[in-house]
Amino acid sequence: MTYGFIGCGNMGGAVARAVCRGAGAQNVWLANRTFSKAEALAAELGCHAGTNEEAAGCDFVFLCVKPHLMAGMLAGIRPVLAAHGGKFVLVSMAAGLSMARIRQMAGGDWPVIRMMPNTPAAVGAGMVQYCTAGVCDEALGAWLAAMAPAGRLDAIEETLIDAPSCVSGCGPAWAYQFIEALADGGVAAGLPRAKAQEYAAQMLLGSAQMVLQSGAHPGALKDAVCSPGGSTIQGVRTLEEHGFRGAVTDAVLAAFAKTLEMGKS
Repeated sequence: MTYGFIGCGNMGGAVARAVCRGAGAQNVWLANRTFSKAEALAAELGCHAGTNEEAAGCDFVFLCVKPHLMAGMLAGIRPVLAAHGGKFVLVSMAAGLSMARIRQMAGGDWPVIRMMPNTPAAVGAGMVQYCTAGVCDEALGAWLAAMAPAGRLDAIEETLIDAPSCVSGCGPAWAYQFIEALADGGVAAGLPRAKAQEYAAQMLLGSAQMVLQSGAHPGALKDAVCSPGGSTIQGVRTLEEHGFRGAVTDAVLAAFAKTLEMGKS
């Protein structure tokens, strides 16, 4: 199987890294509007750099462009897809664009996988939701094997896929903000910047593992850290006073509203 990527931005590049590990770099082709970007990433990963048309000739065609650029890009590769006769799978990661829209833009009732990855896929710690239309079991199995190094993969109904994209897809940016803020606090308390950042990042990693491995409710895990009259509960109280919980929820809902808006354009 061969895997073509049209678009080598942050998200496309992260997924390409995972697929190079899962399917072999020799089976991966990268294309980008700025060819030098695809060329540089291909040299780093040991895969191929080429044109959109070359990437579109692969068995799996990853569509890694922004939603507002999707129609124009797909119009350009329609002849290649038509000549391929449906013996391929389109893989879209465009927020807000349904599989029906992708098929319409691509000019055919082609097999489609819609995925919502996140950038930690680049280091094998991603969260990827996906749904399919017209994809046979053999092709899906090959895609899942190629994507396995990205991290966790979860099949989900398309009607739900916009919501997790605003939790795990957008969430890394907010996690980085939290790490940065924790590090700032550590520096203010006297820690060197490098150590404060390391401690904050490892704390977040370990806390996430506790949630995933224990199955306990985050609130229960939080309570287990808070000793009566201790320093941690004072920090929790301060975060609540400043609307921490509501601000995070509002961030998810703001991202969700924007995702729905992009799907209508």
